[in-house]
Amino acid sequence: MNIQQLIEQIRQKKNYLCVGLDTDITKLPAHLAARPDAVFEFNKAIIDATKDHCVSYKLNTAFYESQGLKGWEAMEKTLHYIPSTHFTIADAKRGDIGNTSSQYAKTFFEVLPFDSVTVAPYMGEDSVRPFLEYENKVTIVLGLTSNKGSNDFQYLKLEQSSTYLFEEVLTKVASWGTPGNLMFVAGATQASQLATIRNIIPDNFLLVPGVGAQGGSLEEVSKYGLNKNAGLLVNASRAIIFASPGEDFAEKAGVVAKEYAEEMRSYLGV
Repeated sequence: MNIQQLIEQIRQKKNYLCVGLDTDITKLPAHLAARPDAVFEFNKAIIDATKDHCVSYKLNTAFYESQGLKGWEAMEKTLHYIPSTHFTIADAKRGDIGNTSSQYAKTFFEVLPFDSVTVAPYMGEDSVRPFLEYENKVTIVLGLTSNKGSNDFQYLKLEQSSTYLFEEVLTKVASWGTPGNLMFVAGATQASQLATIRNIIPDNFLLVPGVGAQGGSLEEVSKYGLNKNAGLLVNASRAIIFASPGEDFAEKAGVVAKEYAEEMRSYLGV
């Protein structure tokens, strides 16, 4: 799925919800925990319950990689189970020297055929370029994150321009690609900065984590982040997939996802 197809799905479903499959094996419902394919069974049930209420799924690869080969297999099975109508994200935060990034890009665009992958831009253009060379794939670059440590570097002022470092990153990285192959991460707990971000990159999609368990406001994110094509994928992970610890976990996940979708519809004005 490319960006234009994602826009069409948002218009059809009237929401911009991304469900984060950050499947922590220690939090699985007790009735699933002992099963040999527990992670995939959990993900499958979550997908079945939420697919009508979202347009995207994000797999945080750390939760799968930490389980070794078995985790990689669960991630691959999950990816192939997600309907082709949904935009898929490998939340892997890769980024290295060019030849290494080429291998990362191959991993997440060919071997595991995700639609997109998150990338850290700290090493500069040659570390991001291999991802951008894939046609009809999307590179999602860290822009302004929602974690406490974002203050360590992202808000440093640059002497020559009096702008924050994150603003320089957005400006420069945006010049490496187009709104058709570049998205940016902008944390929901940084909603006050979304107006600034939109001034720099008015047309690019933003992947916005931090709504739900992390306390970000969907209303604020929507107010400052929406553009003419919606331009947002708002991710909710724990608030949806771990809405219940019991055997009704999938049913409750569907209820929460529907609530998010209905709120988003009100912000789209449709």
